[in-house]
Amino acid sequence: MRGHVLALSGGVGGAKLAAGLAAILAPERLTIAVNTGDDFEHLGLTICPDIDSVTYALAGLNDTERGWGVAGETWQAMAMLRDLGEADWFNLGDRDLGTHLARSWRLRAGESLSDVTSRLTRSLGIGPAVVPMSDAPVRTQVETSEGWLDFQRYFVAEQCRPVAKAIRFDGTPGAVPSPGLAEALARPDLAAIVLCPSNPFLSVDPILAVDGVRAALESRQVPLVAVSPLVGGKSLKGPLGKLLGELGLENSNRAIVDHYRGLIDHLIIDRSDAVDAEGLRAASVSVTVTGTVMHAAEDRERLAREALSAARIELEGHDAR
Repeated sequence: MRGHVLALSGGVGGAKLAAGLAAILAPERLTIAVNTGDDFEHLGLTICPDIDSVTYALAGLNDTERGWGVAGETWQAMAMLRDLGEADWFNLGDRDLGTHLARSWRLRAGESLSDVTSRLTRSLGIGPAVVPMSDAPVRTQVETSEGWLDFQRYFVAEQCRPVAKAIRFDGTPGAVPSPGLAEALARPDLAAIVLCPSNPFLSVDPILAVDGVRAALESRQVPLVAVSPLVGGKSLKGPLGKLLGELGLENSNRAIVDHYRGLIDHLIIDRSDAVDAEGLRAASVSVTVTGTVMHAAEDRERLAREALSAARIELEGHDAR
């Protein structure tokens, strides 16, 4: 089947698969809708970590060693801020700061987050549409043994140490999909939806919490393929395994399927979790077993091809090879 592909993505892991999809699909065939529940205001700037992870990955600027931010980064501004007694718990590299400055002043000038994201991605030579899940502010908050914490305070400042009890998305209901996401969901040529390997609770649930998105996915007429964020029963990065345990769920691909019940048609799992496949198929989910760890560009592109194959998407002559 030919047509448009909508990818739903969080940060680092999702950004890798998004980059793989962008490498093999013609730009006009792909929309990447990104979680903005991680966004926050810091030092007077609007920080959008997941949008930036996707943007840097597609532009070939991402730091693959550190896993976040810009490659070849310097830290002079952060050192000066520290000397001046300002908050230093959230590191911002010098080049990364340029992104936040460009975004923040244009938002204050009245542009929407969609407009600013489009401007920044075009400036970096990115072809596919990268869109926020919503232009309205949605903020992920985690209830912990220490009370409710904004996501970045929980994730970065506290390093996920507090025990998580619940998660909420401040601003929902009431936040509508961004124009780009709404348009992609309504496209007559929409052929597939790919759920990138992002944390279901912290990166994907905020997207699903945006008004109408879950309902649109539940009533879709096209395949929805998800790539599991677990490898060998563990998350490569982030607090997914810890969250599953603290929320009373087993650390397994079955928990991922149960969480997405009614949404996904096909789950791609890593070879190290091949033992899960039979049980998942018994739960009426199609399964592909393959390597899901993306170390290099060829890994990203191979996994993207497998996701599109599972969704029965054909690559065309003008798609990248």
